Amino acid sequence: MSASEVQCRRVLIAHDRHARLDPLADVVAKLGHDAVVRQLEAADVADVIAREHPEVVLIGFGSSPERALALISAFVHDASCPVIALLLDHDPDLIRETARRGVFACVVHDDAPELEGAIDVAVERFAEYHRLEDAFGRRAVIEQAKGILMERHAIDAGAAFMMLREHSQNGGRKLIDVAEGVVKSHQLFGAPTGTPQSTDT
Repeated sequence: MSASEVQCRRVLIAHDRHARLDPLADVVAKLGHDAVVRQLEAADVADVIAREHPEVVLIGFGSSPERALALISAFVHDASCPVIALLLDHDPDLIRETARRGVFACVVHDDAPELEGAIDVAVERFAEYHRLEDAFGRRAVIEQAKGILMERHAIDAGAAFMMLREHSQNGGRKLIDVAEGVVKSHQLFGAPTGTPQSTDT
């Protein structure tokens, strides 16, 4: 894929070796991306994200692995984009630690082909992660709505799902929208069918 065919992304590069910032920026720019270089501490991450709006973050490991790991944790916590770790060598323990902290790709050689592949992989993994997260979130809402209907109408899970589906089809609404409506309004339903109202004695 040529640089003209690459989807231009804003890539934030953070490295504790100043001498590595410009060469990395040159490689990223030659791949067709907008490179932003920063020397920063973990405490600065939120401000940098708000100011720069990166789509990918590339964190280089230099003289202080602890500092790079702290940056990874801060970016993963605050950024709405994938983080790539640029390691000095194939250190299995460090690779496991970066993975544990939430990176979406690791790179050892900072040449153009490897960086290009890492960016593509990280962006795709990040998108898939959010698709799965959304799917699990939708499923949780539907299960919650089913539980409310089961309690309210004294029915089983299958019947509750049928109620949701029928309302979805009859009203021309998405199933998740119907389920969200049930969940948001369940406090207005009153006591479940067959359950006596409690009274003070």
